[in-house]
Order: sequence, then structure tokens, then C-alpha cells
Amino acid sequence: MNTIKNTTRPVFPFTAIVGQQEMKLALILNVIDPKIGGVMIMGDRGTGKSTTIRAIADLLPEIEVVLDDMFNSHFSDYDLMSDLVKQQIQEGKKIPTYFIKVPMIDLPLGSTEDRLCGTIDIEKALNEGIKTFEPGLLAKAHRGILYVDEVNLLDDHLVDILLDSASSGWNIVEREGISIRHPSRFVLVGSGNPEEGELRPQLLDRFGMHAEIRTVKDPSLRVQIVEQRAKFDQDPNACIKEFQDSQNKLKNIIILAQNKLPSINIDYDLKVKISQICGTLNVDGLRGDIVTNRAAKALAAYQNRDEVTIKDIKSVITLCLRHRLRRDPLDTIDSGTKITQIVNDILN
Repeated sequence: MNTIKNTTRPVFPFTAIVGQQEMKLALILNVIDPKIGGVMIMGDRGTGKSTTIRAIADLLPEIEVVLDDMFNSHFSDYDLMSDLVKQQIQEGKKIPTYFIKVPMIDLPLGSTEDRLCGTIDIEKALNEGIKTFEPGLLAKAHRGILYVDEVNLLDDHLVDILLDSASSGWNIVEREGISIRHPSRFVLVGSGNPEEGELRPQLLDRFGMHAEIRTVKDPSLRVQIVEQRAKFDQDPNACIKEFQDSQNKLKNIIILAQNKLPSINIDYDLKVKISQICGTLNVDGLRGDIVTNRAAKALAAYQNRDEVTIKDIKSVITLCLRHRLRRDPLDTIDSGTKITQIVNDILN
């Protein structure tokens, strides 16, 4: 279904997007290491949030999935396959596979819990003894990107479910004593406009990164963005062809970084300094430490290096900590000046 959608509706090339470096970096790092925990993108209306998120999904290499499996199961990674596929492997059955585009799933604002998690046909289960599961959006998003526009307007209960699945990598549906679970590992991307309200700090803390987007002020840059968009709208295929080489180059860099990530080393002294920064900023819990370590490693892999440097940490730490400094729900999110000052004191 996703393949058909992507071939019939051209997607704006990621490498054609002008500016918004913070948002683009956060998305790329989450794609390299989905365990960073997703990204919350807050900014003004009309700043290209949705366009950029759809563009990164279209850029990614195809993934190999098990044929006739409703959960996009991986054919060899146990963490990414459903219980049914595991059972088939244990029974020595041959597992046929095929390639699909990385799933890009939108969560509409009016969604119900059943639409998100999936439903079990209780009547069929009781009468025929068959567990019939109708997969929800969490199943379809497995190994892909789940995008929630206006996440700050989404019901807190659904946000809780989303974040629980994103952190555990599993979705469990229980109805009338019947339980079904399936893998649900995805990059969670939320976007919103701060004028329409913020997420509760407890929920905000669960997002790995927080990117702030501002309307471009530079007139020449604004003209460049408008012209680029007009060119795409006039002839999407010509625009896609123009950026094909840069798209392929970035795609190869991401694949290389994904493969290189497990071997990236971060010096013990740098880990201590990251934790010292988090402690000085009074960041609650250890999520800030963990995410900053992961993001710094992903950046080193992205730049094809074996070791994390101080520069890597400085590049990612504001993205990782900015949304974790709030104490009062009425406070605004620190723009990064406080973090920058303490980072410079400790890392210099």
C-alpha cells in the first residue's frame, strides 16, 4: 500500500529542503539510531515540518519484510519479528520475503485507541476459538516512521500509549481475557505549534529530541525556498530527477552510518562530562544522559568517524536536553542559552 502511495504522489526531495538544519539533523540521527526515542518538532505554521518528515521517509532505503505478515516482520532479527514468524522459524519453515518502502504512517487527530492499537474479534474468538486480530497503526508503523501532526492536541491517553510502544518496542492488546502482542518499533515524530499548547512535561520528557523551528527571516533565503517549492509544484518529476544524485549520496551515507553505529566508541571522560552537564542542569532521571550518548554516537557514525568528539556532543546536547529543563507546566521551553552556557563551561 505504501509503495503505491509513494509512486502516485511525488514526495519533495529531502536534499532540496532549504534551511531548518536542526530539524533535519534530528530526523537523520533518529533514522540512524531509532533507539534515540523520536523527535518532537515545535514551530511556526508553514515552516515545512510535514514536508521534511515525509521527505526523510521517502529517502530511506527499502526494508526486507516477511511475506503475508501483517507486522512488517524482519526475516532474521528476533527483536523485529512477530511471534508467528518466530514459530515458523523454530518449525524449520522457509520464510519468503519481499522489499517495501519504509512505512510512513500518519496518526489522525481524531483516532481512537482501537485505531491505534488494533482490535481483537471477540465474537470469533469465543465462537470459533480463533484469534482474529485487526492490526492498528502501531502494527503498520513497525520498522518505519509514525508521524503525529499537532501532537500537543492529541489525547494524553493516546500519547501515553504511543510513547510506551515506542520505548518498549511492543504493542499488547488485551480484550476480554484474550491477549495479542506484536513488535512495534518505529521512529516517533511529533510536530506542533507552541501557540496551541504544550505537551505535559512528563510526556515531553519521553521524546528523545526536541527541535525548534522558526520562520526564516532572511529575504534571499525565503525567495530560494519559495522558488524551490514552485519548481516542484510545476514539475515534480523534473525536480526529483535534479536532486537524485544528492538523494542517493545521502541515502548511502545513512546506510553506512547505520552499519557503523555499533562500533562507535565514546570515551569514559566524555560520558562523565555529559552526566555532569545533566546534573548541573538538574535534569530529572537519566533519559537525558542516555539520549545524548546515543545521539553523539549517531552523529559520529553519520560523519564516518570511529570516536565521539566534544564537537559531536555540543552539536546534539541542546536537542536532547532542551525539553527536560522545565519544572512548571506554565514555563516555556528553554531556547538553549542556559544549556550552551553550562556546556561551554564543562566541555571547554
